[in-house]
Amino acid sequence: MQFEKGAPLYSYEIQRKGGEDVLYINYLGASFVPDIAGSPEIMERAVDVLIENPNVSRIVFVQQKNYNYDFTETSLLLEIAQLYVYFLKQEKILSKEKIGRVEQFFPQRYNDLVSFLFLLKKDPIASYTELKRIIIQGKILSEKIEISFKSDQTNYVGFLERIFDLLEKSKLIQKVFSHLEGYSKGDREIYYRIFKPDVIPNFTFTRLVADLPEDAELIDQYKISLGVSDESLVTILKKKDESKLIYHIAPPENFLSEDYNMLLNLARGVLVEHQPKAEEFTDTERTRQVFFNIARDLLRDLAQTKSLNLSYSDLDKLSTILVRHTIGFGLIEVLLQDKKLQDISLNAPISKTPIFVRHQDYEECLTNIIPSQEDADSWAAKFRMISGRPLDEANPILDTQLEIGKINARIAIIQRPLSPDGLAYAIRRHREEPWTLPLFIQNKMINPFAAGLFSFLIDGSRTLLVAGTRSSGKTSLLGSLMLEIIPKHRIIVIEDSLELPVDALRKLKYDILRMKVRSALLKTTTEVSAEDGIRTSLRLGDSCLIIGEVRSVEAKALYEAMRIGALANVVAGTIHGASPYGVFDMVVNDLGVPTTSFKATDIIAICNPLKSPDGLHSWRRVLQLSEIRKHWKNDPLEEKGFVDLLKYNVEKDELEATEDLINGDSEVIKQIAANVKGWAGNWDAVYDNILLRAKIKKEIIDVAEKSKNNEILESKFNTLSNHAFHRISDEIREEIGLPFSERVFPEWQKWLNEEIKKVSI
Repeated sequence: MQFEKGAPLYSYEIQRKGGEDVLYINYLGASFVPDIAGSPEIMERAVDVLIENPNVSRIVFVQQKNYNYDFTETSLLLEIAQLYVYFLKQEKILSKEKIGRVEQFFPQRYNDLVSFLFLLKKDPIASYTELKRIIIQGKILSEKIEISFKSDQTNYVGFLERIFDLLEKSKLIQKVFSHLEGYSKGDREIYYRIFKPDVIPNFTFTRLVADLPEDAELIDQYKISLGVSDESLVTILKKKDESKLIYHIAPPENFLSEDYNMLLNLARGVLVEHQPKAEEFTDTERTRQVFFNIARDLLRDLAQTKSLNLSYSDLDKLSTILVRHTIGFGLIEVLLQDKKLQDISLNAPISKTPIFVRHQDYEECLTNIIPSQEDADSWAAKFRMISGRPLDEANPILDTQLEIGKINARIAIIQRPLSPDGLAYAIRRHREEPWTLPLFIQNKMINPFAAGLFSFLIDGSRTLLVAGTRSSGKTSLLGSLMLEIIPKHRIIVIEDSLELPVDALRKLKYDILRMKVRSALLKTTTEVSAEDGIRTSLRLGDSCLIIGEVRSVEAKALYEAMRIGALANVVAGTIHGASPYGVFDMVVNDLGVPTTSFKATDIIAICNPLKSPDGLHSWRRVLQLSEIRKHWKNDPLEEKGFVDLLKYNVEKDELEATEDLINGDSEVIKQIAANVKGWAGNWDAVYDNILLRAKIKKEIIDVAEKSKNNEILESKFNTLSNHAFHRISDEIREEIGLPFSERVFPEWQKWLNEEIKKVSI
């Protein structure tokens, strides 16, 4: 909210925003910070406006920072305003009928009630205690006065008690009732218990509760780096009787001086007049850099005109904040900087609902951020421009991506009529670096043996589906399996939303091509369908094929690719399903793939979140790895077409090899072995290779923990390690015929130790 230049001090406007009437009172130019708790005059002024405007649900004092009092706080003052009107008009508190007609008592009673009403608007607690004193004095007087006046005095005291009872039942008095012992008239410290405004910089609209909640236990605290001289403080708190923890963030923009807020407010007014065009949003990184340079120059010039000295680091900091709150996504960007956050949810109605997040350590949390409708609408417009897709009543769903530097997130937006309360967002933050099998071992999603088996299956060019429920980690697992593909092989990735780590693999010198296809949720668009994308990929040469997610009719084309690519290249994708049969049911019965075509699937991996008995915690785990046999005709479940190779043991909290795998009864692994010289019919050599891969993955974890160097768990080192493994295996194979573990592992371990020394140096 911006008042016109020269608007009178204390003037006000009421605006309808996000389904509520917001009262804005102008304090620009005031020599003090507006504070309802600390100032009786400011409280009185607010109550006077509420008397005239009883439908207001929020109060904002506008200065270089805006001070927002939410519905709960505003409703306390609204009730006082309503009581004031009721006492004056309905009860006619100052009339002779209520004060009494005894002339000698009338002046004192009148003055007492005028004083009470005067106090009610500026200090309701003082008016409450003052009325209590008047009633006590009135009762004492009724014992002393002549009998002819007793009836009048009793009626007057009864009237006061009725007024007192109404005031005592008010929400404001009830909130402080237990703290009134020791209270002295005029002490306003007690108001700070109930009036704590959200402080909003004037260059943004989103509200942030700055104060930590009372009676909350501190669980954790850490800092998020936003740049060279820019960071936010995150505090994790727990309130009694609440299942969700509180994620309290203190971003740099909420702790700027008044001068810096003034500069940003002035600069924002200039920059909003030069918003990027739609076509400029297609290259967001370049556009942001251009605006950052403009913001820097603009802030420097404004600082000079205001005789303010800005240091180099402060200029960078203010420029970053300004970009964030003009062409960027405000505090959403700050949240996305936290590597520990996985999901961010903005529920409708957005202006009345705090943001929720899912934290990797503390699961679902309630934040101290309440977005404004203005910001929500602005973000939606930017996402429309970034994606080039519609978002309107005819197309109430938008799936797109957000990339800011290393940050990559999937954005899902819905609006009316699908969301009757308006815009809502679901934001999935992707890890800045791809997940790797060692990282999954460290997080207990899989164990080293499972990692070794996955590595073996990828090298064996199997067709594989990673299945699971939503938020089960299936896309992340598929991304980690892509890193197990030997970089010399070409990879084609087909996605409708860009979630797989293609850019990261490209930087690691993988031969990789991404194809973006139309979402199954969209009816019409210029994008190519997933089905056509898959068929096109078959014309692009010999390649591994990775499908972001199998959702719809593209399943038929995928199974064409599986049948064509079988025994030649890896074909893998993700799909929703809680069991191998659930995947079969979806693929065959829901998506219309012929039963015989489904047999082109070699492996199905099931990953799902597991919950603790109390329901408060959950963990992602791979629960099952099954191969699909080819002998069945109609129903793979009844005809034993699914054979588990790995099965989750809930008591041990890890995957275990089944008897079928241990005894060498896996047809898929036998097929891989049949194409490798020295492995055909030699189960011990094959199993030895799986164990070797597992041993290598475990050694990486152990060395990372001992050296306290988690960098060796990341994708860059994972690729180096895989390359060293294949090189050493090839050298040993040429020397003795097969890459036995007893020869390969010591050589690889020697390589590892040398690499660790390089990193240490």
